[in-house]
Order: sequence, then structure tokens, then C-alpha cells
Amino acid sequence: MILKLEETKKEIAELIKKLAELGESFKILDLEREHKDLFDKINSDGFWDNNAGDNQEILKQAKVLSDKIKEFRSLEEAVKSAYELADIAISENDESLTGEIVSEAAELNAGFVKLELKTLLDGEYDRNNAIIAIHPGAGGTEAQDWAEMLYRMYSRYAEQHKYKVKLLDMLEGDGAGLKSVTFTVTGENAFGYLKGENGVHRLVRISPFDAAGKRHTSFASVEVIPEIDDGVKIEIKPEDIRIEAHRASGAGGQHVNKTDSAIRIVHLPSGITVNCQSERSQAQNKETALKMLKSKLAEIREREHLEKIDDIKGYKANIEWGSQIRSYVFMPYTLVSDKRTGYENGNVSAVMDGDLDGFIKAYLSIK
Repeated sequence: MILKLEETKKEIAELIKKLAELGESFKILDLEREHKDLFDKINSDGFWDNNAGDNQEILKQAKVLSDKIKEFRSLEEAVKSAYELADIAISENDESLTGEIVSEAAELNAGFVKLELKTLLDGEYDRNNAIIAIHPGAGGTEAQDWAEMLYRMYSRYAEQHKYKVKLLDMLEGDGAGLKSVTFTVTGENAFGYLKGENGVHRLVRISPFDAAGKRHTSFASVEVIPEIDDGVKIEIKPEDIRIEAHRASGAGGQHVNKTDSAIRIVHLPSGITVNCQSERSQAQNKETALKMLKSKLAEIREREHLEKIDDIKGYKANIEWGSQIRSYVFMPYTLVSDKRTGYENGNVSAVMDGDLDGFIKAYLSIK
């Protein structure tokens, strides 16, 4: 048991070293100085006499820095405390603390991995919620089933990371699968972590819909955009959109499928179309759909560095061979491989159950 304590102590010592290196790359001292400057400005005379919008931005920046610093320093303190406890247990030959120290070391390692991943997030909207839309490629039921499998995969990922999933719009397939699905993933840094999922996903498997048991290849596109708040100014002219009401589709209660409450909004200059049927009233669906549209336009404006929405041109990648970012092979071998990063995972079942952290870290590391 003492040998186990000594091994764990070495692991914690290594974690202290890795945490110090992360602090340097994280520039924790610079962040603390920046936070102090912002805090001094907030507490200065006449701060609240200035422009309210500027004040809110300063307060927002201070909160972001405060959260980053607190998380790093809290983990640093916990790791040092664990090391001291292990050191005392070994010096006093106290084996009763072995289980507690080993368990705490595992938790601290998990906390370090989580923090390390967060340091890779530096985009303007990385802290925001994510809006995800999945569309199958050509191939009928087979591709539609693949779209539903991806929806389940992201739902499982969200569940494992304590995120909330809210379905916004769903169009069921003919017999099986989904023709389209749009949903939000709500939680801190949801967009930052999931933005790398944007692209075409390829599936290779023995089709359960083929009586001959032949191998099939299917494609589905995943679109990930940040959910923007009211602080981001996106002007949408009334004459630039067409709003259509229609009957909601899919499973639901008494209200769903009985009233024309679902809303479709088409942004004419860009050709972008958004749908929402999750709310109970047409007005609520319209409000949510407009928010989705603004989020799409904000993301495109940032990606293409456009100054005016009038300049936006609609773009849609072909959902086919050669355009995929990731392949999921179920047969003749099992392997999930990312074309952009080279990262691979041979446990396809785990990936389909939401184990995406390796792919996410690999993508963020090369950005």
C-alpha cells in the first residue's frame, strides 16, 4: 500500500510540473495583471457615468478573466494539497489514506485535462451555446439513419459533459432516420468545443436496410454555429426575409401537428433557411428562428470578415465523397479517423456513445 502511495505521489508531482507549464502557456500572470487593471477601472470614480455599453463589455471581460484565473488557481491549490497529504501519509506510514489520495489524484488529473482543453479556446464566441443542424446526404433511408445516429452521438456527448440539449426542429425520415434535425447544446464553451464538428461525416457499415447484407457508405453534414446574445448587433431588414408558417412534423403532444405553429424563415440575400417548431406558439417559434438566423449571419460575418450582411453569399458544401472531415468505419474493421488532424479511435461504439474529447482536443490543438 505504501508503494501505491509513493507511485501516486510521483503522479501528483508530475501533475504539479505539467500545471506549471500550462500556467506559462496560459500566461496566468498576465491574465491576473489584466484582471487587476479591469477591476481598478470598474472601481474608479465616474466608471458608471460612461457609456453603458462599454461598461457592460468591461464587466463581461472581467468576469471571463476571473473565471479563468479562479479555475487555474483552485486546481493548483488542490494539487499541492494532495501532494502534501501523500507526503505526510508516506512519512507517517499511514496506509489508511491510500484510497482517498489515489481517488483525488484521478480527479485532479481529469480536472487538468479539462483545463488544458479550455486553454485552447480563444475564439470570440467559444464560450457561447452551440446550434447544431444535421442533414443526410444522398442515399435515402441509409443516409437518414446515419443523420439520426449522429444526433444521438452529440446528445450523448452533451449528457456526459452536463450540457443541455433542446430540439428546435426535426423532420423524420421515410420509415427510419431523420431528413433533418436542428438543436441547441447549452453550456459553457459548448460552441468552442463543438465547432470542429462542422463538416461532412462519412459512415461505412453493413447496412441493416439491405437484405443482401452489402457494405454501404453514407454521408451527413453537420453545421455548428454559436448562439449569439442580444449584445451582438446583426441588422436584418424586414424586406430581406420571408416568413412562412407551417404545420409541425414529428412526434408530439396534442398541440404538435394540429396547428400551423412551426416557422420557416428564408433570408433572401444569402439563401439561408431556418426552421423552428419546438415552441408552443407561432410567436415563440418566430423569435427562436430569428435568433437562429442572426447566429448564422454572425458566424458567417466573422468567418468571412464581412462588413455588411448584404455581401453575404450562401454556401453549402457537397455532402459526398472527398468532402468529409471524418470517417466512421464499422466494417471490415472498426476505426474512426479525422482527416484534418490524423487522430484516430478504434473504439467506434465509444465514439458513437459520445466519446469525442480526443477528436476535439486534436482539432483545437492544430488551430
